[in-house]
Amino acid sequence: MIQPFHLAIPVHDLSAARAFYGGLFGCPEGRSSDQWVDFDFFGHQLVAHLDPAKRKHVHHNEVDGKDVPVPHFGVVLEWHAWHSLAERLRAQGARFEIEPGIRFAGQVGEQATLFLYDPSGNALEFKAFKDPSRLFAR
Repeated sequence: MIQPFHLAIPVHDLSAARAFYGGLFGCPEGRSSDQWVDFDFFGHQLVAHLDPAKRKHVHHNEVDGKDVPVPHFGVVLEWHAWHSLAERLRAQGARFEIEPGIRFAGQVGEQATLFLYDPSGNALEFKAFKDPSRLFAR
């Protein structure tokens, strides 16, 4: 079993973070205060810390002709779970920065990816590998 990571991110509004992570993604809420909220983010601890001055500031790098936001974070899901998530997000009207799609089709590292922003401008990527054993393959 992989150990869960802990990631603390700044958010401009805790209610908006709750709606996004708890509502849109269905992440259960853990401990909280008036300054932060813990979420079970696919088995990992994601903590949204209130930063009212948080502004969207993202750099982009080109990858396969797409402008990938940097920094970003996310989760590598199982292939079918990624497709289910992508369909659920589409059905809920999520606004994608990079639409769900397949990269490196038929090559080493074939993967499904999608990118979106949370309400505070934090960029997220969700991906899945056709062959999970190729996660770090060159």
